[in-house]
Amino acid sequence: MKQLVILAGGQGSRMGAHLGGLPKVMAPFGGKPLLQHQLELGARHGFTDAVLLVGHGADVIEAHFGDGASLGLRLRCLRDVRPLGTAGALLHALPQLAERFAVLYGDTLLDVDLARLWTWHQAADAALTLFLHPNDHPHDSDLVEVDEADQVVAFHPHPHPAGTPLPNLANAALYVVERRALEALSPRKADLARDVFPELLARGTRLMGYRSPEYIKDMGTPERHARVTADFESGRPARSSLGAPRPGVLLDRDGTLNRHVGHLKRAEDLELLDGVGAAVRRLNQAGLRTALVTNQPVVARGECSDAELRRIHARLESLLGQQGAYLDRLYVCPHHPDAGFPGERPELKGPCACRKPGVALVERAARELHLDLRESWLVGDTTGDVRTAHAAGLRSVLVRTGEAGGDARFGDRPDYVFLSLGEAVDFILEGHAALSARLAPLAARLRPGDWVGVGGLAHAGKSTASTVLRELLRARGQPAALVSLDNWIRSVGARRSGGLSDSFDYEAIQDALDRLRAGERLRLPWYDRATRTRHENGDTLALSPDEVLIVEGVPALDVPGLLPRLDLKLYVEAPEEARRERFVKDRRWRGQDEAAARALYAAREEGEHPLVRSTRARADVVLEGAV
Repeated sequence: MKQLVILAGGQGSRMGAHLGGLPKVMAPFGGKPLLQHQLELGARHGFTDAVLLVGHGADVIEAHFGDGASLGLRLRCLRDVRPLGTAGALLHALPQLAERFAVLYGDTLLDVDLARLWTWHQAADAALTLFLHPNDHPHDSDLVEVDEADQVVAFHPHPHPAGTPLPNLANAALYVVERRALEALSPRKADLARDVFPELLARGTRLMGYRSPEYIKDMGTPERHARVTADFESGRPARSSLGAPRPGVLLDRDGTLNRHVGHLKRAEDLELLDGVGAAVRRLNQAGLRTALVTNQPVVARGECSDAELRRIHARLESLLGQQGAYLDRLYVCPHHPDAGFPGERPELKGPCACRKPGVALVERAARELHLDLRESWLVGDTTGDVRTAHAAGLRSVLVRTGEAGGDARFGDRPDYVFLSLGEAVDFILEGHAALSARLAPLAARLRPGDWVGVGGLAHAGKSTASTVLRELLRARGQPAALVSLDNWIRSVGARRSGGLSDSFDYEAIQDALDRLRAGERLRLPWYDRATRTRHENGDTLALSPDEVLIVEGVPALDVPGLLPRLDLKLYVEAPEEARRERFVKDRRWRGQDEAAARALYAAREEGEHPLVRSTRARADVVLEGAV
């Protein structure tokens, strides 16, 4: 037997007038009472017995639900006319409850896989399991701290001490309980979260925290009721369910969320990058699951303890929480492959599967958050992040913050590049879908073996459009490859005249494309924008006869030997002001001051840009406003 206990005896003093005298559990959602939603959820997840601990409004509740047969449940109402608090009501009813039961507060709307929670509790061998989740208001929430094994180590009721970093894991008022864990406690007026759980922890009881992104919110005030009603009507609870895979955004830490300071060892040194809180909040509001995936070798090297790492991440979550943002989960690799550091931890040295570009952290996130990796994203500031994304089947986004790809450890080309996390989130939430809709007709025109040239001025959005076009083709079952002509930019010391055909090695481009068409497997070069150097150890590529090849770059519609081979010529252009500002920001990222960057842009307006603009006349299609 699986038993669900619902605390449904609240007075509802703050909601009385709002609900016309109805008890809170009878608040209507979608044409039926909140309590009915809860009972139906329990029945869907295999609960056969339900116990309602009722007080205020008991007659209304009993008259509506009867014995529960219409819901497929055995339903009992246990009345208690004395207000005993959440703990008192439960402890008073304890002799009539099963050996194991789930507890749910009657004023919460939820869409939680209760069977999954129940099974997790059993596997954890817990005396009591608390359902925990991050939220957008940790400052006024009862927070719970767990260790690396998800065992509860501390409770932090609000109000919280000012300036104290705390993990954003809120007690969501959903529990699985072994009756024996409570039997030593005497019935009394008390609160579960503030009185009983700290007492159990002090006694050494094994309390575990089950972390989940699923929807559960209380509606105990008129303001919260309005918010929960809006969520319900928008379908947000169902979108948060673990019942179906969902897209997510995995985020690197240092240089992506917070300022890169080398090896971060102290919580006090963590500072969010500008705009990060707002960007993560937008992902939360859109219903995309978010998770941190980070290498932290400072632990293996003995430079940062496990406790200090928890403090660092508590500060990260506190700073995000101050801006109404949160991460669903935090995944950390503490290992380091090399030995020889003073104070190192031998048990954490050596190779592992979780250190990026290994994919174990991504796989764990996909498993625990039920992610659809094909529709998910990994955003980071290093080539290691890009390689991780490619190995795991995610869309890769490189941001020009932190190391900005300047680590140059791998030659992997990111799918998308943006100057900041805010820009990346704009594209993930809006730009990607809009650009996909505009390019879909072109994808439908292409046939197996076609070649596409995508040209235009720098920073117009060529690479972004080309990547989206490749995604659309692959989604149609059409093999497609992408080659960036930026791979053949000459190293800065090898340029002479400064013209377009001097900056790009036209001869090498034509030779490589000839060999690709002949079926050879090529080792492509790659260009490091940070050092302005071309390297010859990039990705390998071979084309099958039916594969569509997309060739993108400033000279894509200018290389003489390429033009006759193109079945579709696409010119991408963007508003001049937006493109100029992106150019200046890119040059500033490379270390050039703003005045010098604007002067260089003006020089290119006189020299290179007119030539590139002239290639627009060769295009079959012009894509406007791509940035």
